[in-house]
Amino acid sequence: MGTFGPVGCLFGQLENDMSISKNHWLFSGSMILICIGLWFLDIGNIPQSPKGLHDRALVLEVDNRLVRTHMIVRTGEQILRVRLLGGPAAGQEFTMGNRLTGKMELDEYYVPGATILVEYDIADGKPLNGLARGYFRLHYLVLLLVLFGVLLCVVGGHTGLNALLSFILVAMVLWKLYFPLLLKGYPPIWTGLFIATLLTGFICLSVGGLNRRGVSAFLGSLSGISLTCVLAVISTKAFHLHGAIQPFSETLLYSGYYGLNLTDIFIASVFIASSGAVMDLAMDISASMEEIKWSRQHISFVAHLASGLRVGRAALGTMATTLLLAYSISHSTMFMFFMAKGLPPKNLLNAPFISAELLNILIGSFGLITVAPLTALISALFCRIDPVVELAVDG
Repeated sequence: MGTFGPVGCLFGQLENDMSISKNHWLFSGSMILICIGLWFLDIGNIPQSPKGLHDRALVLEVDNRLVRTHMIVRTGEQILRVRLLGGPAAGQEFTMGNRLTGKMELDEYYVPGATILVEYDIADGKPLNGLARGYFRLHYLVLLLVLFGVLLCVVGGHTGLNALLSFILVAMVLWKLYFPLLLKGYPPIWTGLFIATLLTGFICLSVGGLNRRGVSAFLGSLSGISLTCVLAVISTKAFHLHGAIQPFSETLLYSGYYGLNLTDIFIASVFIASSGAVMDLAMDISASMEEIKWSRQHISFVAHLASGLRVGRAALGTMATTLLLAYSISHSTMFMFFMAKGLPPKNLLNAPFISAELLNILIGSFGLITVAPLTALISALFCRIDPVVELAVDG
């Protein structure tokens, strides 16, 4: 390295850090502008939200004389006397109904003193035609989001800020772009690949920077997502699964969208859902490869690649377990139902819902296994040709 080797390495690192900082701010501004644009995006022919008013209300009285109880299931209608806590009719009281359909996952049973979200009309300054829309939870949701954002920025600094903006960007892209495009009849698999590529690029480059770390993570993630897409298409046909196994899918068809390809929507959901874990592992390996190169400037290509593969092996075990826990525990009551009925394991594993969850877990794990060595290889190649590193070494 020579007498001035450490100094050259230090200046190379500083130059690289300044470049990363500029790229971070560039992507921060870009994501903010994109989120603003998506907020005002309106894809035509998608029904808009109801025009009624939505405000908080306090339940004053409850009349349960029309409610019928059969064991733990309630049907009928509650008569609620409520007082509005906001909006143009704040402080006014009126009577409304809360219909109970007998579906515990959808019904909510109210008691006096509860704060609920009410949808209502107003005529001559008085509220009428009220509908209960559930216990009011939005203030707690906003509080959690604010705490999450503050903690992320405090711990992660500028990288944490970009991670927060990426979080918001994902929500905006899915809600304002991906779901409306599917409702308009766009092909789900190709649309899903486009959305996954778009999000992966912005997230990897905003968190890792417009440099070898970010590009390596992006290319490695893209390889894993592509594999999961191919495997999802093959496995869904082999398992004889259809998209109607997803919640509300049949209701969606009955809402007038008869032409939707629910099977392709399910396939797209498989590789989009696993893309987060794939990006996580790709970024870990890419960042590790960069740190290894900076600390050991003269490391050979083979040794560098071997180090990255060891990092990948260490992370694979926990990431695969993460997918298993995320998918299986979210359906714990379904597993408990099969066990409570004393059904044999063959019936359990062969059920469509269970097979779909196993497909999600296994296909996502295949993507993780692929992304680890490919990201290590891409990072090792980039580190051999990166001009900043060579400048630092030669210095």
